[in-house]
Amino acid sequence: MVAGFEREPQLNIAVSDQSLLRQAAAAAAGGQQYPAGTLYLVATPIGNLADLSLRVIHLLGLVDALACEDTRQGGSLLHHLGLHKPLIALHQHNEREASAGVLARLAAGERVAYASDAGTPAISDPGAVLVQAVVAAGYRVLPLPGPSSAVTALSVAGDTAAAGFAFAGFLPTKAGERRAALQAVLAVEAQSQVLFEAPHRIVELIGLLAELAPARRVTVCRELTKQFESIHTAEAAALPAWLAADAQRQRGEFVLVLHAQAPQPASADELPAEVLRVLAPLVAELPLKQAVALAVQITGEPRNRLYDAALALKND
Repeated sequence: MVAGFEREPQLNIAVSDQSLLRQAAAAAAGGQQYPAGTLYLVATPIGNLADLSLRVIHLLGLVDALACEDTRQGGSLLHHLGLHKPLIALHQHNEREASAGVLARLAAGERVAYASDAGTPAISDPGAVLVQAVVAAGYRVLPLPGPSSAVTALSVAGDTAAAGFAFAGFLPTKAGERRAALQAVLAVEAQSQVLFEAPHRIVELIGLLAELAPARRVTVCRELTKQFESIHTAEAAALPAWLAADAQRQRGEFVLVLHAQAPQPASADELPAEVLRVLAPLVAELPLKQAVALAVQITGEPRNRLYDAALALKND
């Protein structure tokens, strides 16, 4: 999702260091088999080139061609490693057509890697259509895992109330569709929800969140893994003021984690549902005092609470 690598001096890899890096990658990852006639899905850094895995470096040295969402990004990545490979442009506007060229190379027994601009392919990025075409043609697809902005954001959100997570990605840009989509996301209260957002729409999205779910906790991640990354968690109602307090907070690429809604504790005067399921048939069949006495023995709940609940059931 995040385009471009962090531009820091230590990432301008010298030629001698490129060779050493590829040797280290071969020593670490060279023992595994990398079959020919296979498509390799390559996860690339979401901002910091130092997050590139040794296995990906080794694989990029082996492949016959690199298909990529943007050939400038793919070329830059290879340049950092001192590698030169044929580049195939494969993006959301030509994915079906460009997949045919990849299939031709696989039919010739070549190894082809695919990398989106940043992160893991086919997650809010092109790649799924290519994978489907390659599998349908009977060729293998092997993943090389690595950076993912969605998983990175989830790891620092600290959402202890969540029962899993869901990935929503970018919401629609039209106002009505955007509001409806966000309402649908917010309706799923048991899971963390991961959203992506661009800098020119972040103020609008934060405003909608504050309006529709002011008490919902949100973790706002900006420029993950880059030099000026920031991570901030607060209730949605407080986020518009926080965002407006510093213009820098509105710049860069955003990943938002909407925290799960914690279950509301039962009222002190409210009996658990399982206790009411025991009490209701007793009240229906027995005198009130006898029903309450039996319910006390069965459930262990205080007599006065059971009596009040039994009286309410009797009067219904």
